[in-house]
Amino acid sequence: MSSYGGSVRFSEARRVAIFGGTHGNEMSGVTLVNLWVKNGVEIQRKRVETRPFITNPKAVEKCTRYVDTDLNRAFSPENLSAPGGDDLPYEVQRAQEINRIFGPKGSPEAYDVIFDLHNTTSNMGCTLILESSKDHFNLQMMNYIKKAIAPASCLVLLNEHPLLKYSTSRSVAKHPVGLEVGPQPQGVLRSNIFEAMRVILKHALDFIELFNEGMEFPPCTVEVFRVLERIDYPRDANGNIIAMVHPNLQDCDWEPLNPGDPMFQTFDGKTIHYQGSGTVYPTFINEAAYYEKQQAFVTTRRETLVASAIRKA
Repeated sequence: MSSYGGSVRFSEARRVAIFGGTHGNEMSGVTLVNLWVKNGVEIQRKRVETRPFITNPKAVEKCTRYVDTDLNRAFSPENLSAPGGDDLPYEVQRAQEINRIFGPKGSPEAYDVIFDLHNTTSNMGCTLILESSKDHFNLQMMNYIKKAIAPASCLVLLNEHPLLKYSTSRSVAKHPVGLEVGPQPQGVLRSNIFEAMRVILKHALDFIELFNEGMEFPPCTVEVFRVLERIDYPRDANGNIIAMVHPNLQDCDWEPLNPGDPMFQTFDGKTIHYQGSGTVYPTFINEAAYYEKQQAFVTTRRETLVASAIRKA
């Protein structure tokens, strides 16, 4: 990456991977990647080598989120450099193998772009996940996708919180892109969710092809929702959940939550209100996979980021 005359220059994005099955029961990505492994014509673009890849085959086979540990939290420096071979948890072994194939993470040899396909049980619609507000290539790509699918919606979740950011499978790439589409139950394939994911991938790959062919993308603004805080369910002294997401909040991802608004409802019908200092925008509300992570939802703040003009180096 270099800067020249106001535009940021990037090398061509020649090597692109599409990950499915990072969580083995999120069926849209599993199904699309398996489809493209058999016939990849749909995802081929000029000047781009696109590789579809099942990241967690044992979890896919069992239709479970993971076997030993969450693969999408396994790409830490400690895990990637850990000795132990077959004694390591299965997903740590997979993380090391994926890092060998698509990385090494943080190196010039790493893949240019990795799209990691996920489903959520939350009512989030189509969400692109951005790991850095300084990644002008990804910001431009997301702006392109948002315009291409309008009037349909695709929101951008920015997670660069130092305590809440985690070591994702896509973080191996120079430009990691998460795609989260829901609501869809675990282990289920819904046609509307499948097609929405497929369309977003099409436009993302179109953007990369245009960039590689020399198109310059002018400065733009991108609305994002920045992760602020993880909110857990109310619990008793033994750690047991004692309240549910309130009906007024359930399925209201991305809608404003104001101080005093209902947030949880106890099992005996009492309302627990949001006590924050200002309006936030919750998402991943009541996500099934996050009960084990002690998370009822995350709060976000709406921001507008400015993306610099980009062009091929």
